[in-house]
Parts: sequence; C-alpha cells; structure tokens
Amino acid sequence: MAKIRRVALAFPLSPPHLVRTVQGIGDYARERGNWVISPNPDTYRMSVQALRGWPGDGIITMVETAAEANAARRIGLPVVNLSGRMREAALPRVMVDQQAIGRLAAEHLLDCGFRRFGYYGSRNAWFSQLRRQAFIEQVAAFGGQCSVLEVSGNNRRRPWLDWFEPLREWLKTLKPPVGIMAVFDVRAGMVVEACSRLGLRVPDDVAVIGVDNHETSCEFCQTPLSSVSRNGRKVGYQAAALLDQLMDGERPPRTDILIQPDEIVRRRSTDVVAVEDPHVVAAVHYIRQHIGEPFGVEALLRSTPVSRRQLEHRFKQCLGITPHEFICRMRVQKAQQLLADPRQLTLGRIAEACGFSNSRHFRFVFKRLTGAMPRAYRHARRQNT
Repeated sequence: MAKIRRVALAFPLSPPHLVRTVQGIGDYARERGNWVISPNPDTYRMSVQALRGWPGDGIITMVETAAEANAARRIGLPVVNLSGRMREAALPRVMVDQQAIGRLAAEHLLDCGFRRFGYYGSRNAWFSQLRRQAFIEQVAAFGGQCSVLEVSGNNRRRPWLDWFEPLREWLKTLKPPVGIMAVFDVRAGMVVEACSRLGLRVPDDVAVIGVDNHETSCEFCQTPLSSVSRNGRKVGYQAAALLDQLMDGERPPRTDILIQPDEIVRRRSTDVVAVEDPHVVAAVHYIRQHIGEPFGVEALLRSTPVSRRQLEHRFKQCLGITPHEFICRMRVQKAQQLLADPRQLTLGRIAEACGFSNSRHFRFVFKRLTGAMPRAYRHARRQNT
C-alpha cells in the first residue's frame, strides 16, 4: 500500500474561485487514494510560517509577500504556490494564464463592437499588470484605445467612499460607449455602482467585465456582471499533481505552469452591441428579439431599408463580421447559456430554442465557433462548477 501523504492547504477556502481550486485538489487526491488533506483552519489567509513543525509532506499555498516566500523556502517541505501577486517568489507555481485572461476579456468587448476601452486594476499586483498588458495589446491590435486606472489595494483601514472618488473621476474622462475590464469581479461591481451614481447606463454607455465568475458578486450586482472564468478546478488539479512530483523528489519546473481560462460567462453587463450605424442597430435588435426563430439574413433585410450588399458592408465595418456570422454567434451564445442551465435541457430542445433548423446544424455551428461539441461543452461546464 502506498505511503500516506499529508498535504496542507494554506490558503483561504471561501472565495468561489478558490473553492473550485480545492475541488480540483480533491479530484487529484481521490485519484491517488493516499492523500490526507489538512485545510486552512481559518476563513482568511494563513501564512506558511504557521506550519513550522507541522508533521506533513507538502504544502499548497498562496505566497504574496517576500517574507512569506522566504518562510516557504526555509520550511523544509515541498511547496506549490498558487498566487500571481508577486512576480518572483522562487517557488514552483501553478496559476491561471493571466495574459490569456486579459486577451479573452478584450476579445469579448471587441466582439461587442467597442473601440474605446478602459482597464481598472490593482497597482501592486503582478497578475493585474499581466492582465492589463494583454488587454491593452489586444485592443490596440484592432485599433482600439485604452485608458487605465490602477489603485492600491489591501488597505483595510481605507474608508469605503475613498475607493469611489478616483473611480468616479476616471469614469468622467471616458467617452461612451466604452468597454471596461476590471481586474476582478468586486472591482467590476464598483464600476457598475459608480456608473449608476454618474447617470451612466450599463451596458449601453459602459459595458463591464470582471474576472473570477464570483457568482454572488456577479448575480447580485445592480447589473449582473459578465466575467472571465479562471478554470480554478484545473488549476487545483495541476497544483496537486506538481506537488506530488515534488514529494517524489523530482526537480521543480523552471517556469510557471499556466492554465488557460475556460470561458466568458456572459451576463447583462456586456449584453450590448456598441455601434452607431442605425441600420446595424436595427438588424441586431431584430436578431436579439427573434433569436429563437429559424430566420436568415433575408429577415434582416425586411427590418432595415438597405440592400444585402450594403448591410454586409455595414456589419463588416462596425463588427468585423457578416450578418450571417453574427446570427450564428448569437445563437451559439444563447446555446451556451442553456447548456449551463441546471435544468439539463435536451440538445434537441436547445437547438430549437436557439433557432437552429435541426440538431445536426446546431452541433456543426457550435463546434465551428467553440471548438467543442455541445455535449462535451456541457460536461466541461459541469466539471468546473
């Protein structure tokens, strides 16, 4: 029988993206069958220093200061770091690909038709810098302009209203319509609240996307928030696998192990098409109103007084794609929402509800736009929740 291995989880277990990380660690532990996990006994952060003298075999933690990094290196046990707050901690690390998060958020807002953008980040966090860099580069590649506001975090004594003043002043400098990425969901919720105080409409004037898919923050926001899901379950699984290798005496990898974020969870805060062409606006409105019906481009031509050639030209100018491709994307977006629905609708019902002529056409278009078959997409969503 394999020797029992005792593994400590020295990080807070309550944030939703870390709950999913713990689930991934648990998946790996069940596969191995010889792990005993000791979770953080407190709701909040736990320093590795608190584990001095602990009779275990390995630690998974979040190192966020130089003092913690030094303590982790001196503790005498294999340690895997989950945190991207510090650029260099000289410890093996598994984390989500922060730059991929920035690119994914930018692509989503670009798909909504925005050409003016903002990034609301944390000045003292390396992961925020990576997200900002990738976000700006992605929007610049498509001719977009981006304004940046970065503020310091981790100041628990700071008055609540002081957080809003620089945000309010920054928002006043932005010309609507504008798409804003916030470094995580709580900051995205602050943007929505500040917009409300300034009389800016979300998403019509300001579209907002966060990171983490923190369901409480997203669903109970004044305008439900779109968010980048971090694929926390896979992060946890790979962190556990790496720790197992280190406990076997293997050398740590020379670079961070990066996990790709899994998807955009689209909600009301980015449910908009930011275009000024009235004919494209009318066509998009028709698509949204009739998405559950099996119509084509011909139906759009009846909703706006331009020729097919003109409409296609206007769509390409405003959105970079044809009307037909836009219809397909809207149908697939609705299908993704229904596939994630806990009611588990049949694929035939979903195809019908999204306006596909039949299930075969649904599967073909879904695979072309997402890279996965509908059933596999549903399974992956279930695994990550």
